[in-house]
Amino acid sequence: MTAAVEFDTSLGYRLNPQVALRPEPFGALAYHFGNRKLSFLKVPELVDLVRGLADHASVEEALQEVSEGRRAQFRRALASLAATDMIRPR
Repeated sequence: MTAAVEFDTSLGYRLNPQVALRPEPFGALAYHFGNRKLSFLKVPELVDLVRGLADHASVEEALQEVSEGRRAQFRRALASLAATDMIRPR
């Protein structure tokens, strides 16, 4: 059994090239063509954050665009996306 890797927000991340984001009224659907996982991104701001991750040196830098009160929620969402290989370190 392997231990789960902790999500390190000091690293730069990007959308996995095997993942497609399909815009939806609620946000987006993320589909991973490699592992066939599907994730619902239910907040449009999260979709924008995920799309823009590669433009920032770290996740923490990217989170500066999110209001302080919502950063913990978005951090958890990004950790979940990283755990399913939707986003990955650069």
